[in-house]
Amino acid sequence: MDALDRQLIACLIEDGRASYAAIGERIGLSAPAVKRRMDRLVEDGVIAGFTAILDPHLVGWTTEAYVEVHCNGTISPDELREAFGRVPEVHAAATVSGQADAILHIVAKDVRDLERALERVRVETHNVDHTETAIVLSRLIDRHGPAGIGLAESP
Repeated sequence: MDALDRQLIACLIEDGRASYAAIGERIGLSAPAVKRRMDRLVEDGVIAGFTAILDPHLVGWTTEAYVEVHCNGTISPDELREAFGRVPEVHAAATVSGQADAILHIVAKDVRDLERALERVRVETHNVDHTETAIVLSRLIDRHGPAGIGLAESP
């Protein structure tokens, strides 16, 4: 990846629907050159996909929470991924260091829906000891890519 690729990615993060021509104008390339670079970035896996980002409140999901999941014994990341994947309210999940085995980002319609989702997490993951839930009061920063395109050049 070079500086032009980083600029192209910054443009996409800012506006994922920008045309090749608009991106090219901003970074000093022709539209066909932007397309070739974008195709290469997709082929190389640098760009993993394109998606619509929804505002949860505007589609009726008014409750968000971060949930620490603590399991008994050991459980593989594959088992956790499979179990959490069966709960549609789980929007993101990761294994973590520290006392918890995993952390979940859950988006639900309301607190009752969150409670049902938490119960499904406990049922689907057969050896959950307990969970600790923090309900989001307000989002302060919500980025969908590196801040200021902090994709530092590799040495």
